[in-house]
Amino acid sequence: MAEYSALSIVKNALTGNRDWKPAWRKPEPKPAYDVIIIGGGGHGLSTAYYLASEFGIRNVAVLEKGWVGSGNIGRNTTIVRSNYLLPGNTPFYEHSMKLWENLSHELNYNVMFSQRGIINLFHTPAQEDDHARRGNAMILQGVDARFVRPPELKRRVPALNLSGSSRFPVLGGLEQPRAGTARHDAVAWGYARGADRRGVDIIENCEVTGFVREGDQVTGVETSRGRIHARKVAAAVAGSTSRVMALAGINRLPIESHVLQAFVTESVKPCLDTVVTYGGGHLYISQSDKGSLVFGGDIDGYNSYAQRGNLPIVEDVMSEVLELFPAFAKLRLLRSWGGIMDMSMDGSPIIAKGPLPGLYLNAGWCYGGFKATPASGWCFAHTIARDEPHEFNAPFTLDRFHRGYVIDEKGQGATPWKH
Repeated sequence: MAEYSALSIVKNALTGNRDWKPAWRKPEPKPAYDVIIIGGGGHGLSTAYYLASEFGIRNVAVLEKGWVGSGNIGRNTTIVRSNYLLPGNTPFYEHSMKLWENLSHELNYNVMFSQRGIINLFHTPAQEDDHARRGNAMILQGVDARFVRPPELKRRVPALNLSGSSRFPVLGGLEQPRAGTARHDAVAWGYARGADRRGVDIIENCEVTGFVREGDQVTGVETSRGRIHARKVAAAVAGSTSRVMALAGINRLPIESHVLQAFVTESVKPCLDTVVTYGGGHLYISQSDKGSLVFGGDIDGYNSYAQRGNLPIVEDVMSEVLELFPAFAKLRLLRSWGGIMDMSMDGSPIIAKGPLPGLYLNAGWCYGGFKATPASGWCFAHTIARDEPHEFNAPFTLDRFHRGYVIDEKGQGATPWKH
């Protein structure tokens, strides 16, 4: 497989880039594996990588119905952060942040992680108190946080509307300096290459059509490329979780599927070197390395498996962009797309054994799937290998909804689309 270095770049440049080797193999599926992972997105690939690299389990297959990175890992706004309030969430996402900080070196693949910071704006005294509470909680749990006042915002984000006559005047912001962005598809490719180099079979164009069971025990899967047996089967399929679990006879889960839209403008000169979120509505915006503004907002308020959204959300998001950044009014929108969000009942994920023996579930990521990619894979691999959760994902059980131990970061109750 390909080795990447400055020397290899120079060598291939001089030979017309004709000698690059494939980043990963295209194997045929074997009759049986120790572990099958359904889903070739960020979470499935990172799980396979950490099973091989951390736990020595290399007889693993990742089954992807399309191509690597064709799902939500390539359909998000690339934000990475760990600025959470609740004890169940903060250690997990901070662990993910620490993995992000060394990920390019570990994978020998540039995931373009840029720690440009994130600023969550607040617009009322009540919001300021809420942000102060969250910032203090972050600091107490070892996460970086600081307040940013309007004079500093004016210097650092010149395009930001700081007028006192705006509908929701900006009073300041809570910043996490270590947050930032990463290149989403590079993350998928890096983990795929890293897993393949450790012996994992990544099998594309292989759709799971059913589960093989001996009584209640899951012992394999039926696929479009034949039956494959395994000691353990893990599902990491994001918004398709309900559909895939229904194939195993699991028809009720604390998850709903919704569409989340994202937008990209034409490229412009550098004008926004951090991530900004809007406290007067729901907007998050940053500028990519290519110069495009990348942003998104609320999910479409209805259940759907479509990878496209409707115009009311487009209008809502655009109005919020112009409220914060009036100077962006004449930019042309290049494209938009939708990803299928697996929205849990409390806004926090599920990384756990079950709901059947031999089956493991990674789901319920709501808006937070991309930033959690390293920690999700690391914790899911631990759960699969050891048959018990790590302390980082111990709160993310499937039965917490039944037991009443919800992790409701936003305090919105059992209304998935509000999280």
